[in-house]
Amino acid sequence: MVSRHLAWEKLNQMLDNANLVKHCLAVEAAMLAYAQYFDVPETEQEQWAVAGLIHDADWEKYPDQHPQVILKWLEQQQAGDQIINAVAAHGVDFGVEPKSLMAKSLRAVDELTGLITAVALVKGRDLSQVTVSSVKKKWGKKDFARGVNRQEIEEASRELGVSLDEHIQRVLSAMQQIAGQLGLDGK
Repeated sequence: MVSRHLAWEKLNQMLDNANLVKHCLAVEAAMLAYAQYFDVPETEQEQWAVAGLIHDADWEKYPDQHPQVILKWLEQQQAGDQIINAVAAHGVDFGVEPKSLMAKSLRAVDELTGLITAVALVKGRDLSQVTVSSVKKKWGKKDFARGVNRQEIEEASRELGVSLDEHIQRVLSAMQQIAGQLGLDGK
């Protein structure tokens, strides 16, 4: 089992880019929200959060090997199959099938946090000004946050058995709770 403290230390050793750290924090918050939504026992919720926090730790220094470097570290830490699969499967392009609800949730929230962040940036860096409607308005604009794969988000939310609007709202609410840490509190 990997503690949140250990994952945070590793993340900060591997990442210099503050925006990437903030992305990992956003994904962590969204994963915790889904763990609570799915009534995951409290003893397991931290592991969901850790999967979100650590999923992109090797992206900056090892983009061509992502996520293999962090997977190796997780294996060395005896993180467990569920976290290892979640991190291994968080990108559709990785060719790894998500085997658990944790893995499906990580795949579902990863891209969406990026889109919500982009909407917040045009709303004065203020997540409190972002709504499901404002995210949906940007959804069809291919030039907006063009790196975000909307189809992947839609498919992942279906896999979780939630509507797209409900999915956006849950992730948005989780991010709003840590807006200050994300630098998206309008200040």
